[in-house]
Amino acid sequence: MTTTTTAVLVPLLPFLGALAGLLLGRRAPGFVRPLAILPTVAAAALAVVVAVSQGGGAGAGKAPVDAATRLTPTGSVPVDLALHIDGFAALVAVLVAVVACCVQIYSTGYLRDDPRYPSYAALVSLFTAAMLLVVYSGDLMVLLVGWEIMGICSYFLVGHYWETEAARSASLKAFLVTKLGDVPFLFGIFALAADAGTFRITGILKTVAVGGLDHPTLVALLLLAGVAGKSAQFPLHTWLPDAMAGPTPVSALIHAATMVAAGVYFVARLLPVFAASAAAMVVLAVMAAATMVGSGLAALAQDDIKRVLAYSTVGQLGYMTGALAVGDRGAAVFHLLSHGAFKALLFLAAGVVIHAAGTNSLAAMSRMRGLARRIPDAYWTMTVALLALAAIPPFAGFFSKEAVLGAAEHAATGHATASGTLAAVPTAAGWTVLIAGLLTALLTAGYATRLWLLAFHGKGPETAPDHGRQPVVMNAVLWVLFVPTLALGLATPVLPDWFDGRSLTPTLTTSVLGTGVALVGALVTYGAWRHTTALAARVPLGAVAVDPDAAPADSEERAIATHAAAYGDNAGAPDPADPGRLLLGPLHRPAAVGFHLDAVYTALFVRPVRAAARLVRFLDREVVDTYVHGAGTASRWLGAAVRRAQTGNVQTYLGALLAGSLVLAVAVVLVATGTGA
Repeated sequence: MTTTTTAVLVPLLPFLGALAGLLLGRRAPGFVRPLAILPTVAAAALAVVVAVSQGGGAGAGKAPVDAATRLTPTGSVPVDLALHIDGFAALVAVLVAVVACCVQIYSTGYLRDDPRYPSYAALVSLFTAAMLLVVYSGDLMVLLVGWEIMGICSYFLVGHYWETEAARSASLKAFLVTKLGDVPFLFGIFALAADAGTFRITGILKTVAVGGLDHPTLVALLLLAGVAGKSAQFPLHTWLPDAMAGPTPVSALIHAATMVAAGVYFVARLLPVFAASAAAMVVLAVMAAATMVGSGLAALAQDDIKRVLAYSTVGQLGYMTGALAVGDRGAAVFHLLSHGAFKALLFLAAGVVIHAAGTNSLAAMSRMRGLARRIPDAYWTMTVALLALAAIPPFAGFFSKEAVLGAAEHAATGHATASGTLAAVPTAAGWTVLIAGLLTALLTAGYATRLWLLAFHGKGPETAPDHGRQPVVMNAVLWVLFVPTLALGLATPVLPDWFDGRSLTPTLTTSVLGTGVALVGALVTYGAWRHTTALAARVPLGAVAVDPDAAPADSEERAIATHAAAYGDNAGAPDPADPGRLLLGPLHRPAAVGFHLDAVYTALFVRPVRAAARLVRFLDREVVDTYVHGAGTASRWLGAAVRRAQTGNVQTYLGALLAGSLVLAVAVVLVATGTGA
């Protein structure tokens, strides 16, 4: 079987599994789990085969796999069903497929009693197929199909617990905010194709390298709007923390390997298009910096364990876009790979923690003793994943984050240009990413330490409920993801062969600075926690409203539904045991609500749109309907008048006829006389 055929099967198998799951979910429930797991496992195996056959990318002199067939003649720019598999695509596809396998296997235990599991499993498979289509696609229009399918899947999966108001609102918000970015993204694709004369990625890159684009800045900025929406970058990041209302495995899939990774991967694939405009690169750097720092502050103020991880994802995606802003897509995709491993582990371990604690509130967990002993597998794997998130050596996150900071340092000092045929990177972009990256490293270590201390080292009088051992499949998946979280950094010397050939080895300066500020952040947070714990009241902040014998998914659904009622508004319910409140000081309140960006959007978009809708409704009812009703009323009056004339008296009809004839005769005579005169 050729590499092309193998690559075609990678997205096709999960798609067929999703189709079969939707058709047979109710009729043959015994086939649901095999249809969810086996096609995804097969796709992961084939993705590994494709990566091995690729044997490295441009850095090793290996030509990308290119194959295409014409879909339809459009009369202008043709659309091709095309594959373009370079080293980036090969490794990202492995990440997507492996994480999707882990999510599907984990879900068999986590959602074992959920009546909507068949549709859930099918949608996860469809989600996976759509992301794999984006990764392997060599044509932008085909890529757009996978891009939009992921948006639909996220809407349904985030709203899985549709009985809760939080899930309904979050799914709608995720759909609308991402669509807000997708509109200019679509125009950007059309403008890019018009300049390049093709939707094929290879043709576009060739045009950029040879003659350039006619409108590089316009095209890049339009495309960045879609990337900001999909990859949850400032200012279109607000949907991602709210999307935590979905099941935890869905959160792991969205945050680690699909949806948010799509935007970063798109920029990496078309980086020469963005690098053709220095203004676009500076905008990308500023967007990355604002995203990194803002999300780090917000994560330090969250009470919901999953919202902490959600804001963490936003910040880590900022690192990736920052690497792209300084022209190093190898560092960006390296961090995408390592982040996918440890963030999937963090979310799936968080699902175990939520089930064991009976709540998603860190404030409530901080009042529980012995939670770490109840769930040793989640405790140890999550500890290592948090170390990787904080970029502490020798874990994977250290190497990938330092690759980003090293690229930013080279760009800031003017010692590096973007790879390949790209233009020189603006030094302003390098300094922006470097400074924001170091500050974010401090904040990341702080909120990672805070989460670990509050979740696993509670000092309260209550003992964590004993739900027994978690399902074997859930714990097994945690240890599978533990391996790349721990050891992916060992691949640093060989990864350049799959990428552009640029070294990903950490530099001494950024390694010392990055690790130093991370250690400072962790130690300061630990000191603040010791201080606040000594002052905290020894009573629970609220009741834990969950059945100890409930399935994991039921525990999470009830925790989502009762969190606000039991614990109040996070920004307005002070918790003396929270070190984040002490560290942030007056910034805590705005950081807890995302710096009021939702309120800004409400004022700028929601209220004007609703006012316009009310105006349209008024015009429709009071103006347009008035004319319609007037026409109907006039017809009724005329009909009533005519009806009154219908008396049924023959003499009356003959008299009227005679009178009418007489009038007509007189009129004819008068007209004739006047004409003759």
